[in-house]
Parts: sequence; structure tokens; C-alpha cells
Amino acid sequence: MFKAEAFSPHETLAASLIEHAAEGDDGSHDLAHILRVFRNAMRIHAGEGGDGRILAAAVLLHDCVAVEKNSPLRAKASALAAEKASAILAELGWTAADISAVGHAITAHSFSAGVTPQTIEAKILQDADRLDAIGMVGVARCFYIGGRMGSGLYDPFDPAATNRPLDDKRYAIDHFQTKLFRLADGFQTETGRRLAAVRDQSLRDFLSAFMDEI
Repeated sequence: MFKAEAFSPHETLAASLIEHAAEGDDGSHDLAHILRVFRNAMRIHAGEGGDGRILAAAVLLHDCVAVEKNSPLRAKASALAAEKASAILAELGWTAADISAVGHAITAHSFSAGVTPQTIEAKILQDADRLDAIGMVGVARCFYIGGRMGSGLYDPFDPAATNRPLDDKRYAIDHFQTKLFRLADGFQTETGRRLAAVRDQSLRDFLSAFMDEI
């Protein structure tokens, strides 16, 4: 059951936007993901500043269009979400300037979009979303998505890809090297970088322990 108070101090805004927040059946981009990103964003916002209302709206709507990881439209997912979010906010009477600010944050948050965030709200959203891709939640999401895409856990004969190309479409564990370990170096805010360093180490500790077991 949705509880608006979980999105304090923006519970009123959350109540008006939450029906649009997530679509489809992807458990890695569901309401729980939205709430985790919101909490990450509020934690970073407390240290970095910015407009909390713009940021909260961007968080709530950043995944309002669902595009599967293996879809040819994946790189356009954030732009599609920004377009839909803009229409939603326009219906709610938001100003053009505020809609544009939310739209930019949503467009720039995606790793695959390759758009550089220009505002503090966009930087915070990108950091908050990427925090959810690393650490122990990131591990869980990696294997969840791998299973959803039909990937194996690892290559049983060369799990560390010593003598083969990395291929995270075939083996979920390869995603650590192809993407997850690269994320911590790209954080936009000082608060985000500090939080990312802890989660990045958790990722590396997990992979080490995983490799010991196989």
C-alpha cells in the first residue's frame, strides 16, 4: 500500500504524482526503487542544496516510462520519461520554467542517455539513482535483471573473463566489470561521491566473496 508520508517532506506532491511513478512489472524499477532513490536524493540534497520540490518531482517521475534493458529504445528512455513528466506537470499547473527544470533532471539521470546534468537538481538525481545501482541493492538488482533478461549467473569455465570478452548479456556477473565498477567515478556531487565510495567497496567485497565460492 502506498504511504505518502514515506516521501516526507514532499508527501503532498508524492500523493499527486505517485500514480505515474512506475509502470510495467520491472521489480528493479518499481515503487520501492522510487522510494530508495527519493531517500538517496533527500540525503544528498541536505548536503548540497537545490530546489527540493523540483528534485522530488524529478525523482517521482524519472521512471514514468518503462523501457526494458534490452530494448533498442533504452537510450531514449529518460527523454521519453521527461516528455511524459512534462505533460503531467503541465496538467497540474506547473510553470514552464519548473517543468523544464524537472525535465532536464529526468533526461540527464540515465547512464545510457549520456546527457551531462547542468543543474544541482539534475546532478543530485543522477547520483541518487546511481547509488541504487551499487552496493548490496545494486547486487540484488543486477541478478534480478540478469534473470529477467535470461542471462546466466557466470561462465562456469572462465567466471573472471580471463580468456574471453566480457559479456553481461550472457553472464550477470560480467555486469560488475562492464558497468557497476565504473559508476563510482562518475558521481556529480561531493555527498554523492562519499556515499558511492562505501557502496562501491561493498560491490567489490561481494564479487571477491562470490568468486571464492565458485
